[in-house]
Amino acid sequence: MEIEQVRASIRRELQAAETARAIGNHGKARVCARRAAGTAIGYWLARHPERVWGTDAMTRLGRVREDTTFPAEVRQAALRLTTKITQQFTAPFSSDPLEDCRILTSYFLGL
Repeated sequence: MEIEQVRASIRRELQAAETARAIGNHGKARVCARRAAGTAIGYWLARHPERVWGTDAMTRLGRVREDTTFPAEVRQAALRLTTKITQQFTAPFSSDPLEDCRILTSYFLGL
């Protein structure tokens, strides 16, 4: 996938996340943020074929979370996106899934 296609896909997911959050669907907003981050990681993985991390966003985010070669901020964003939250949408930390996604996409797209 070319970089412009990747960026367009990420923009669509982030727009869907913003819309979901605006109507109170925080679960869907997290899912969209995860998919967008997974897309950015996938773009990076295509340039690092030695890393075989699967195709789904949660697996990719889990690998980033565990890999100490990535900056702490990137690993922490992956941790927050992969941490299970309650049905009341409470987490053991303050979290903005869209901001976490932006941290990850910026890193993996080299922005």
